[in-house]
Amino acid sequence: MTDSQQPAPHYERLFIGIAGMIGAGKSTLARHLGEHLKIDVHYEPVEDNEYLEDFYRDTARYSFAIQIYMLNRRFQQHQEIIWRGRSAVQDRTIYEDSIFARMLAENGLMDERDYRTYVDLFRNMSNFMCRPNVIVYLDVPPEISLERIQQRGRGMESGITLEYLESLYRGYENFVNDISRTTPVIRVDYGRFATAEEMAEVIEREYLDQNFLRQAVRFDPTR
Repeated sequence: MTDSQQPAPHYERLFIGIAGMIGAGKSTLARHLGEHLKIDVHYEPVEDNEYLEDFYRDTARYSFAIQIYMLNRRFQQHQEIIWRGRSAVQDRTIYEDSIFARMLAENGLMDERDYRTYVDLFRNMSNFMCRPNVIVYLDVPPEISLERIQQRGRGMESGITLEYLESLYRGYENFVNDISRTTPVIRVDYGRFATAEEMAEVIEREYLDQNFLRQAVRFDPTR
């Protein structure tokens, strides 16, 4: 990063997490935020995920494996952001993994023993995590999420149903209500903004004004 690309002083060591449903537009917003604020961007490790196709083909069999794989990869990315000591935006936070794990367990797609192991591991790893300065939640309803999944046409996502996304959306609502007690959250209605650039400007203003602060309590991934 050159001197001309250095972030403004109030964005030094700023860690932004982008949260949201499948197809919410997290990667696009992360890229525009990175450009707008002149900070590093860390994308979700999807393209090289060696479990993803197997997971969509046989969810129950590979649910635990993919959750452990994603937790490990995202923790590695999370630590890289912290140890680099530079401002960054992350496309999907490590905390959201717990939404998917819990939903899999509740729907009988992950063995209860495996889920307990996952939660224990997450809690142990959380002792080495540094929470984002702010989480931006892209509030996209399940119907729109499904439309966007169909539009991007990833073959392995073709089996995703509206029922699955409705369940996921409820999980996200619980997640946002819970984590906003420990970490500042900006909830963004993607439909209100014409472009990702406009969203980036709104988020920048909201962060500076600190309109999102909540009372702090511990975030528990099992709630």
